[in-house]
Amino acid sequence: MARTYFVNANLLDGENPIKPASAITIEGNRIVSITNGPVAPAPGDQVIDCGQRTLMPGMVSGHFHPTYRNVGNSLMPPLGMERAPAMHAYVAAYHAGIAIQSGVTSVVGANSPFDIDPSLRDAILEGLIVGPRVVPGSRDLITTADSNDTTPWYWDSNVLAGVRLCDGPKEFRKAVRDEIRRGAEIVKLFATGGHGIRLSGTTMSMTKAELSAAVEAAHGLGMRARAHVASKAGIMRCIEAGVDVLDHGDGMDEECVQAIAEVGAILIPSLHGPYHMIKTLRAMRREGDDNTELDRKVEQRVDAMRRMCEMLPAAVEAGVCICLGDDYGSDVLPHGMYGDEPALYIEHASIPTLEVLRWATVNGGVLVGLSDLGRIEEGYLADLVVVDGDPSTDITVLGSTEGICAVMRDGELLINNL
Repeated sequence: MARTYFVNANLLDGENPIKPASAITIEGNRIVSITNGPVAPAPGDQVIDCGQRTLMPGMVSGHFHPTYRNVGNSLMPPLGMERAPAMHAYVAAYHAGIAIQSGVTSVVGANSPFDIDPSLRDAILEGLIVGPRVVPGSRDLITTADSNDTTPWYWDSNVLAGVRLCDGPKEFRKAVRDEIRRGAEIVKLFATGGHGIRLSGTTMSMTKAELSAAVEAAHGLGMRARAHVASKAGIMRCIEAGVDVLDHGDGMDEECVQAIAEVGAILIPSLHGPYHMIKTLRAMRREGDDNTELDRKVEQRVDAMRRMCEMLPAAVEAGVCICLGDDYGSDVLPHGMYGDEPALYIEHASIPTLEVLRWATVNGGVLVGLSDLGRIEEGYLADLVVVDGDPSTDITVLGSTEGICAVMRDGELLINNL
Protein backbone atom coordinates (compact mmCIF):
# COMPACT_ATOMS: atom_id res chain seq x y z
CA MET A 1 0.00 0.00 0.00
CA ALA A 2 1.34 3.44 -0.95
CA ARG A 3 2.19 5.72 1.93
CA THR A 4 2.01 9.47 2.46
CA TYR A 5 4.81 11.24 4.31
CA PHE A 6 4.58 14.68 5.91
CA VAL A 7 8.18 15.81 6.38
CA ASN A 8 9.97 18.90 7.69
CA ALA A 9 6.99 19.60 9.97
CA ASN A 10 6.75 21.45 13.26
CA LEU A 11 4.51 19.02 15.09
CA LEU A 12 1.67 20.02 17.42
CA ASP A 13 0.30 16.64 18.43
CA GLY A 14 -2.75 17.93 20.33
CA GLU A 15 -1.20 17.52 23.78
CA ASN A 16 2.34 18.88 23.88
CA PRO A 17 4.43 21.88 22.85
CA ILE A 18 5.67 22.01 19.29
CA LYS A 19 8.28 19.48 18.11
CA PRO A 20 10.38 20.72 15.18
CA ALA A 21 11.73 18.70 12.26
CA SER A 22 9.16 15.91 12.55
CA ALA A 23 8.08 13.37 9.96
CA ILE A 24 4.73 11.59 10.03
CA THR A 25 3.94 8.51 7.98
CA ILE A 26 0.38 7.70 6.85
CA GLU A 27 -0.76 4.33 5.54
CA GLY A 28 -4.39 3.96 4.56
CA ASN A 29 -6.30 6.14 7.00
CA ARG A 30 -3.89 5.71 9.93
CA ILE A 31 -0.78 7.34 11.32
CA VAL A 32 1.80 4.55 11.40
CA SER A 33 4.93 6.35 12.60
CA ILE A 34 6.28 9.65 13.93
CA THR A 35 10.01 10.28 13.65
CA ASN A 36 12.58 13.06 13.75
CA GLY A 37 14.87 11.60 11.11
CA PRO A 38 14.74 11.18 7.34
CA VAL A 39 12.16 8.97 5.66
CA ALA A 40 12.67 6.33 2.98
CA PRO A 41 9.74 6.53 0.55
CA ALA A 42 9.14 3.71 -1.89
CA PRO A 43 8.10 4.21 -5.53
CA GLY A 44 4.51 5.47 -5.60
CA ASP A 45 4.63 7.02 -2.13
CA GLN A 46 3.70 10.67 -1.71
CA VAL A 47 6.02 13.04 0.16
CA ILE A 48 4.64 16.38 1.37
CA ASP A 49 7.25 18.87 2.50
CA CYS A 50 5.68 21.10 5.16
CA GLY A 51 8.51 23.63 4.88
CA GLN A 52 8.76 24.00 8.67
CA ARG A 53 5.07 24.83 8.89
CA THR A 54 2.93 23.47 11.71
CA LEU A 55 1.30 20.06 11.38
CA MET A 56 -1.58 19.59 13.82
CA PRO A 57 -4.67 17.39 14.20
CA GLY A 58 -7.78 18.36 12.27
CA MET A 59 -10.12 20.52 14.31
CA VAL A 60 -13.65 19.65 15.41
CA SER A 61 -16.62 22.02 15.39
CA GLY A 62 -18.96 20.52 17.93
CA HIS A 63 -22.11 22.62 17.47
CA PHE A 64 -22.70 22.61 13.74
CA HIS A 65 -25.71 23.93 11.83
CA PRO A 66 -24.97 23.16 8.17
CA THR A 67 -28.16 24.78 6.87
CA TYR A 68 -27.96 27.99 8.92
CA ARG A 69 -27.45 31.06 6.73
CA ASN A 70 -28.24 34.50 8.19
CA VAL A 71 -30.54 32.93 10.77
CA GLY A 72 -31.79 35.30 13.45
CA ASN A 73 -34.02 37.86 11.79
CA SER A 74 -37.22 38.10 13.83
CA LEU A 75 -39.30 38.14 10.63
CA MET A 76 -37.95 34.81 9.41
CA PRO A 77 -40.20 31.73 9.22
CA PRO A 78 -39.65 28.90 11.73
CA LEU A 79 -36.31 27.09 11.46
CA GLY A 80 -36.10 24.97 8.35
CA MET A 81 -38.84 26.85 6.52
CA GLU A 82 -36.60 29.71 5.38
CA ARG A 83 -36.04 28.04 1.98
CA ALA A 84 -36.89 24.94 -0.04
CA PRO A 85 -35.46 21.59 1.15
CA ALA A 86 -33.26 21.29 -1.95
CA MET A 87 -31.80 24.74 -1.30
CA HIS A 88 -31.06 23.74 2.30
CA ALA A 89 -29.07 20.80 0.92
CA TYR A 90 -27.02 23.06 -1.35
CA VAL A 91 -26.34 25.43 1.55
CA ALA A 92 -25.23 22.51 3.72
CA ALA A 93 -22.86 21.24 1.03
CA TYR A 94 -21.37 24.71 0.62
CA HIS A 95 -20.78 25.06 4.36
CA ALA A 96 -19.21 21.61 4.50
CA GLY A 97 -16.66 22.82 1.96
CA ILE A 98 -15.95 25.95 4.01
CA ALA A 99 -15.33 23.77 7.08
CA ILE A 100 -12.66 21.74 5.29
CA GLN A 101 -11.00 24.89 3.92
CA SER A 102 -10.84 26.15 7.51
CA GLY A 103 -9.08 23.03 8.83
CA VAL A 104 -12.22 21.58 10.42
CA THR A 105 -12.21 17.86 9.65
CA SER A 106 -15.11 16.77 11.87
CA VAL A 107 -18.44 18.37 12.79
CA VAL A 108 -21.16 17.32 15.22
CA GLY A 109 -24.71 18.29 14.26
CA ALA A 110 -26.82 20.55 16.47
CA ASN A 111 -29.91 20.95 14.26
CA SER A 112 -30.89 19.62 10.86
CA PRO A 113 -34.13 20.14 8.91
CA PHE A 114 -35.37 17.57 6.41
CA ASP A 115 -32.86 14.89 7.53
CA ILE A 116 -30.07 16.86 5.86
CA ASP A 117 -27.36 15.94 8.38
CA PRO A 118 -27.52 12.19 7.61
CA SER A 119 -27.68 12.95 3.88
CA LEU A 120 -24.68 15.27 4.15
CA ARG A 121 -22.72 12.56 5.94
CA ASP A 122 -23.57 10.02 3.23
CA ALA A 123 -22.78 12.40 0.35
CA ILE A 124 -19.33 13.06 1.82
CA LEU A 125 -18.67 9.37 2.46
CA GLU A 126 -19.66 8.52 -1.12
CA GLY A 127 -17.35 11.21 -2.49
CA LEU A 128 -20.13 13.29 -4.05
CA ILE A 129 -18.94 16.41 -2.21
CA VAL A 130 -15.87 17.36 -0.19
CA GLY A 131 -16.47 17.92 3.48
CA PRO A 132 -15.65 16.93 7.06
CA ARG A 133 -16.58 13.81 8.98
CA VAL A 134 -20.21 14.38 10.05
CA VAL A 135 -21.92 13.16 13.21
CA PRO A 136 -25.55 13.78 12.18
CA GLY A 137 -27.84 15.72 14.47
CA SER A 138 -31.61 15.76 14.74
CA ARG A 139 -34.26 18.41 14.55
CA ASP A 140 -34.74 20.53 17.65
CA LEU A 141 -37.09 18.62 19.95
CA ILE A 142 -39.04 21.25 21.89
CA THR A 143 -42.27 21.62 23.85
CA THR A 144 -45.39 23.56 22.89
CA ALA A 145 -45.01 27.33 23.51
CA ASP A 146 -41.23 27.01 23.68
CA SER A 147 -38.85 29.54 22.11
CA ASN A 148 -39.10 28.19 18.58
CA ASP A 149 -42.88 27.58 18.69
CA THR A 150 -43.80 31.06 17.51
CA THR A 151 -45.96 30.64 14.39
CA PRO A 152 -49.16 28.66 15.09
CA TRP A 153 -50.22 28.30 11.45
CA TYR A 154 -46.97 26.51 10.63
CA TRP A 155 -47.64 23.52 12.85
CA ASP A 156 -50.80 22.67 10.94
CA SER A 157 -48.68 21.92 7.88
CA ASN A 158 -47.38 18.68 9.43
CA VAL A 159 -43.98 19.29 7.80
CA LEU A 160 -41.01 18.23 9.89
CA ALA A 161 -38.55 21.01 9.11
CA GLY A 162 -36.03 22.12 11.75
CA VAL A 163 -38.26 21.87 14.82
CA ARG A 164 -40.38 19.05 16.21
CA LEU A 165 -43.00 19.64 18.92
CA CYS A 166 -43.24 17.10 21.72
CA ASP A 167 -45.24 17.16 24.96
CA GLY A 168 -44.90 14.53 27.67
CA PRO A 169 -42.46 11.63 28.05
CA LYS A 170 -44.28 9.43 25.53
CA GLU A 171 -44.02 11.98 22.70
CA PHE A 172 -40.38 12.73 23.42
CA ARG A 173 -39.53 9.04 23.55
CA LYS A 174 -41.19 8.40 20.20
CA ALA A 175 -39.66 11.51 18.58
CA VAL A 176 -36.15 10.54 19.71
CA ARG A 177 -36.53 7.06 18.28
CA ASP A 178 -37.88 8.41 15.00
CA GLU A 179 -35.06 10.95 14.65
CA ILE A 180 -32.56 8.13 15.16
CA ARG A 181 -34.44 6.01 12.62
CA ARG A 182 -34.03 8.90 10.18
CA GLY A 183 -30.26 8.90 10.72
CA ALA A 184 -29.52 11.15 13.71
CA GLU A 185 -26.63 10.01 15.91
CA ILE A 186 -27.07 12.77 18.49
CA VAL A 187 -30.49 14.18 19.43
CA LYS A 188 -31.00 17.86 20.23
CA LEU A 189 -33.27 18.79 23.17
CA PHE A 190 -34.37 22.24 24.34
CA ALA A 191 -34.14 21.97 28.12
CA THR A 192 -34.42 25.73 28.82
CA GLY A 193 -34.71 29.06 27.07
CA GLY A 194 -31.94 31.65 27.16
CA HIS A 195 -28.71 32.14 25.23
CA GLY A 196 -30.13 34.44 22.60
CA ILE A 197 -33.56 32.91 22.08
CA ARG A 198 -37.01 34.25 22.91
CA LEU A 199 -37.61 32.81 26.39
CA SER A 200 -35.25 33.44 29.28
CA GLY A 201 -32.79 30.89 30.64
CA THR A 202 -34.92 30.51 33.75
CA THR A 203 -37.66 28.93 31.64
CA MET A 204 -37.68 25.17 32.26
CA SER A 205 -38.85 24.02 28.86
CA MET A 206 -38.79 20.29 29.58
CA THR A 207 -39.88 18.47 32.71
CA LYS A 208 -37.64 16.00 34.50
CA ALA A 209 -39.77 13.17 33.17
CA GLU A 210 -39.53 14.44 29.58
CA LEU A 211 -35.76 14.86 29.75
CA SER A 212 -35.26 11.45 31.31
CA ALA A 213 -37.49 9.75 28.75
CA ALA A 214 -35.70 11.42 25.83
CA VAL A 215 -32.23 10.57 27.10
CA GLU A 216 -33.20 7.01 27.99
CA ALA A 217 -34.61 6.49 24.50
CA ALA A 218 -31.42 7.80 22.86
CA HIS A 219 -29.14 5.73 25.07
CA GLY A 220 -31.28 2.67 24.55
CA LEU A 221 -30.48 2.85 20.84
CA GLY A 222 -26.80 3.51 21.43
CA MET A 223 -26.99 7.22 20.59
CA ARG A 224 -26.45 10.41 22.58
CA ALA A 225 -28.46 13.46 23.62
CA ARG A 226 -27.42 17.09 23.69
CA ALA A 227 -29.35 19.92 25.31
CA HIS A 228 -29.68 23.66 24.84
CA VAL A 229 -29.41 24.75 28.46
CA ALA A 230 -28.82 28.21 29.93
CA SER A 231 -29.38 28.19 33.69
CA LYS A 232 -27.98 26.46 36.76
CA ALA A 233 -31.29 24.70 37.44
CA GLY A 234 -31.39 23.50 33.84
CA ILE A 235 -27.81 22.24 33.94
CA MET A 236 -28.43 20.24 37.11
CA ARG A 237 -31.63 18.79 35.66
CA CYS A 238 -29.79 17.76 32.48
CA ILE A 239 -27.03 16.12 34.50
CA GLU A 240 -29.58 14.21 36.55
CA ALA A 241 -31.26 13.00 33.36
CA GLY A 242 -27.95 11.85 31.84
CA VAL A 243 -27.61 14.37 29.00
CA ASP A 244 -24.30 13.79 27.23
CA VAL A 245 -23.55 17.24 25.79
CA LEU A 246 -24.42 20.57 27.39
CA ASP A 247 -24.74 23.38 24.85
CA HIS A 248 -24.05 26.91 26.13
CA GLY A 249 -24.26 26.31 29.90
CA ASP A 250 -25.07 29.90 30.88
CA GLY A 251 -25.49 30.15 34.66
CA MET A 252 -22.83 27.53 35.40
CA ASP A 253 -21.30 27.82 38.87
CA GLU A 254 -18.91 25.78 41.02
CA GLU A 255 -21.58 23.21 41.91
CA CYS A 256 -22.38 22.73 38.24
CA VAL A 257 -18.71 22.37 37.36
CA GLN A 258 -18.22 19.57 39.89
CA ALA A 259 -21.41 17.82 38.78
CA ILE A 260 -20.44 18.00 35.10
CA ALA A 261 -16.97 16.66 35.86
CA GLU A 262 -18.31 13.80 37.98
CA VAL A 263 -20.64 12.46 35.26
CA GLY A 264 -18.25 13.15 32.37
CA ALA A 265 -20.64 15.31 30.36
CA ILE A 266 -19.20 17.50 27.59
CA LEU A 267 -19.55 21.28 27.73
CA ILE A 268 -19.71 23.52 24.64
CA PRO A 269 -19.77 27.09 26.02
CA SER A 270 -20.23 28.71 22.57
CA LEU A 271 -19.33 32.28 23.49
CA HIS A 272 -18.33 33.34 19.98
CA GLY A 273 -21.92 34.11 18.99
CA PRO A 274 -22.74 36.15 22.13
CA TYR A 275 -19.47 38.07 21.71
CA HIS A 276 -20.44 39.17 18.21
CA MET A 277 -24.02 39.85 19.28
CA ILE A 278 -22.70 42.24 21.93
CA LYS A 279 -20.61 44.01 19.28
CA THR A 280 -23.65 44.24 16.98
CA LEU A 281 -25.92 45.65 19.68
CA ARG A 282 -23.33 48.22 20.68
CA ALA A 283 -23.02 49.29 17.05
CA MET A 284 -26.80 49.82 16.93
CA ARG A 285 -26.63 52.38 19.73
CA ARG A 286 -27.27 55.87 18.35
CA GLU A 287 -26.39 59.12 20.04
CA GLY A 288 -29.40 61.20 21.03
CA ASP A 289 -31.81 58.24 21.10
CA ASP A 290 -33.27 56.57 24.16
CA ASN A 291 -31.05 53.50 24.32
CA THR A 292 -32.23 52.27 27.71
CA GLU A 293 -33.65 48.96 26.47
CA LEU A 294 -30.72 48.36 24.14
CA ASP A 295 -28.25 49.09 26.95
CA ARG A 296 -30.10 46.65 29.19
CA LYS A 297 -29.78 43.87 26.59
CA VAL A 298 -26.09 44.56 26.17
CA GLU A 299 -25.52 44.56 29.93
CA GLN A 300 -27.32 41.22 30.33
CA ARG A 301 -25.24 39.60 27.60
CA VAL A 302 -21.97 41.07 28.88
CA ASP A 303 -22.75 39.83 32.39
CA ALA A 304 -23.57 36.31 31.18
CA MET A 305 -20.41 36.14 29.09
CA ARG A 306 -18.25 37.49 31.92
CA ARG A 307 -19.60 34.93 34.40
CA MET A 308 -18.99 32.06 31.99
CA CYS A 309 -15.44 33.28 31.29
CA GLU A 310 -14.81 33.37 35.03
CA MET A 311 -16.00 29.76 35.43
CA LEU A 312 -14.15 28.18 32.50
CA PRO A 313 -10.71 28.00 34.21
CA ALA A 314 -12.37 26.19 37.13
CA ALA A 315 -14.00 23.79 34.69
CA VAL A 316 -10.62 23.05 33.10
CA GLU A 317 -9.11 22.49 36.55
CA ALA A 318 -11.92 20.08 37.43
CA GLY A 319 -11.32 18.05 34.28
CA VAL A 320 -14.47 18.97 32.38
CA CYS A 321 -14.25 18.04 28.71
CA ILE A 322 -14.80 21.36 26.89
CA CYS A 323 -15.17 21.61 23.11
CA LEU A 324 -15.44 24.33 20.50
CA GLY A 325 -18.46 25.06 18.31
CA ASP A 326 -21.15 27.69 18.03
CA ASP A 327 -24.20 28.89 16.09
CA TYR A 328 -22.31 29.55 12.86
CA GLY A 329 -24.70 30.67 10.17
CA SER A 330 -26.51 33.11 12.44
CA ASP A 331 -26.89 36.72 11.32
CA VAL A 332 -23.92 37.79 13.48
CA LEU A 333 -21.67 34.75 13.03
CA PRO A 334 -21.24 33.50 9.44
CA HIS A 335 -19.85 30.10 8.60
CA GLY A 336 -16.10 30.24 8.09
CA MET A 337 -15.32 32.06 11.35
CA TYR A 338 -14.48 28.80 13.17
CA GLY A 339 -10.76 29.60 13.33
CA ASP A 340 -11.41 32.86 15.18
CA GLU A 341 -13.14 31.08 18.05
CA PRO A 342 -10.06 29.77 19.95
CA ALA A 343 -8.62 33.27 20.41
CA LEU A 344 -11.78 34.35 22.22
CA TYR A 345 -11.18 31.94 25.11
CA ILE A 346 -7.52 32.89 25.39
CA GLU A 347 -8.25 36.61 25.49
CA HIS A 348 -11.43 36.71 27.57
CA ALA A 349 -11.22 33.59 29.76
CA SER A 350 -7.42 33.39 30.19
CA ILE A 351 -7.32 29.78 29.00
CA PRO A 352 -3.77 28.70 27.99
CA THR A 353 -3.27 28.36 24.25
CA LEU A 354 -2.37 24.68 24.32
CA GLU A 355 -5.49 23.96 26.37
CA VAL A 356 -7.74 25.69 23.83
CA LEU A 357 -6.02 23.75 21.03
CA ARG A 358 -6.79 20.62 23.05
CA TRP A 359 -10.47 21.63 23.07
CA ALA A 360 -10.38 21.85 19.28
CA THR A 361 -8.61 18.52 18.72
CA VAL A 362 -8.26 15.99 21.54
CA ASN A 363 -11.55 16.88 23.23
CA GLY A 364 -13.16 17.11 19.81
CA GLY A 365 -12.31 13.47 19.25
CA VAL A 366 -14.10 12.61 22.50
CA LEU A 367 -17.15 14.55 21.30
CA VAL A 368 -17.15 12.81 17.93
CA GLY A 369 -17.09 9.54 19.84
CA LEU A 370 -13.85 8.09 18.42
CA SER A 371 -11.09 7.10 20.82
CA ASP A 372 -8.50 7.26 18.01
CA LEU A 373 -9.24 10.79 16.77
CA GLY A 374 -7.85 14.19 17.73
CA ARG A 375 -4.17 13.44 18.33
CA ILE A 376 -1.16 12.89 16.11
CA GLU A 377 -0.18 9.54 17.53
CA GLU A 378 0.68 6.14 16.08
CA GLY A 379 -2.49 4.18 15.32
CA TYR A 380 -4.72 7.27 15.27
CA LEU A 381 -6.90 8.31 12.35
CA ALA A 382 -5.08 10.56 9.91
CA ASP A 383 -7.00 13.82 10.27
CA LEU A 384 -4.26 16.41 9.77
CA VAL A 385 -3.89 20.11 8.99
CA VAL A 386 -0.79 22.02 7.85
CA VAL A 387 -0.85 25.63 9.07
CA ASP A 388 1.36 28.48 7.91
CA GLY A 389 2.46 29.72 11.32
CA ASP A 390 2.52 28.41 14.87
CA PRO A 391 -0.92 28.36 16.54
CA SER A 392 0.70 27.62 19.90
CA THR A 393 2.29 31.09 19.90
CA ASP A 394 -0.20 32.96 17.71
CA ILE A 395 -3.62 31.33 17.71
CA THR A 396 -4.95 33.90 15.22
CA VAL A 397 -3.23 32.09 12.34
CA LEU A 398 -6.16 29.65 12.44
CA GLY A 399 -8.56 32.44 11.52
CA SER A 400 -7.48 32.72 7.88
CA THR A 401 -8.20 30.06 5.27
CA GLU A 402 -5.13 31.31 3.38
CA GLY A 403 -3.04 29.99 6.26
CA ILE A 404 -4.52 26.49 5.96
CA CYS A 405 -2.06 24.93 3.52
CA ALA A 406 -3.12 21.28 3.53
CA VAL A 407 -5.97 19.23 4.98
CA MET A 408 -6.23 15.46 5.28
CA ARG A 409 -9.35 13.71 6.55
CA ASP A 410 -9.36 9.98 7.25
CA GLY A 411 -6.13 9.54 5.27
CA GLU A 412 -7.45 11.36 2.19
CA LEU A 413 -5.64 14.53 1.16
CA LEU A 414 -8.45 16.99 0.39
CA ILE A 415 -6.43 20.22 0.16
CA ASN A 416 -2.78 20.59 -0.77
CA ASN A 417 -1.44 24.07 -1.44
CA LEU A 418 2.13 23.25 -0.51
